Amino acid sequence: MSSRRGEAGFALPAGRQTDVVGMGQISADLVARMSGFPAPGRKLDLESLVERAGGQVATAVLACARLGLRAALVGRVGEDPAATTALEPLRRAGVDLGGVAAVPGAATRRAIVLVESRTGERTVLAHRDGRLALRPSDVPEAPIRQARVLLLDAEDPGASLAAARIARSAGTAVVLDVDAPRPGIDELLRVVDFPLVGRAFSEARHGPRAEQATVGDLLALGARLAAVTLGEEGVLAGWDGERHRLPAFRVPVVDTTGAGDAFHAGFAWALCRGLPPLEAIHAAQACAALNCRAEGAQGGLPDAAELEHFLERRRAPG
Repeated sequence: MSSRRGEAGFALPAGRQTDVVGMGQISADLVARMSGFPAPGRKLDLESLVERAGGQVATAVLACARLGLRAALVGRVGEDPAATTALEPLRRAGVDLGGVAAVPGAATRRAIVLVESRTGERTVLAHRDGRLALRPSDVPEAPIRQARVLLLDAEDPGASLAAARIARSAGTAVVLDVDAPRPGIDELLRVVDFPLVGRAFSEARHGPRAEQATVGDLLALGARLAAVTLGEEGVLAGWDGERHRLPAFRVPVVDTTGAGDAFHAGFAWALCRGLPPLEAIHAAQACAALNCRAEGAQGGLPDAAELEHFLERRRAPG
């Protein structure tokens, strides 16, 4: 499905210092690749075990930088080797890390990512030191006011709400990635422009196969565009009274880790380019699909030329 001729994109502020600022998860992932999950009490030899950078927002911000956007990150890491693992790809990509603080004595967020090699599907087991949590008073105003788009993951709901309110007052568009309902989530959703949520969020909020209800709910709370991502089943998106169910792009899948993060980055890239809503969703889907080409949350992130070439070759999913 392609966009209608002449359809306009969402207006974003111009003349900002940064295109995208993200606030949220920064992680070092231990990625374990296996032929399948063992039965309880059994053992299984892993095909590979590697440490890689990850974290929802950190990965999305890195993806934005690789797509050519001016990107910045706000968050916390520990004072440990895992912080270097998590931040080095961002440094190499030129991401502004001035908003990332190292907390003395704390451990950087870690995750064990279990990947089934046959399907590429992943299961994530995460742990975050409580000292890394952001409070509303920790949210810096300047990076948000200087950006065109703010990416949030709601891991710290109070801080996310404070950041979204700053963005709303500054005209900065807010894109939210949330996996599950959290306390105070509706208050946050009322100041989010683009909630792009996962299937788990939709099912927890409205039950199985209730994507239509979820999108309607998000739009009623004030979203300019809302979407529920459904993995290999594609995405349901809505805006301006319209609903579009779009199938996923079909690609050889190595690892689905980070696909949702790449989806949000692709959408932010499209927003900054002024693409119409349907093209923005296609760009997000394409970025997610391309990131499944390699292991780890960040292994297959495309650059802008790759993404544009992919979209040119496959103007519609399927």
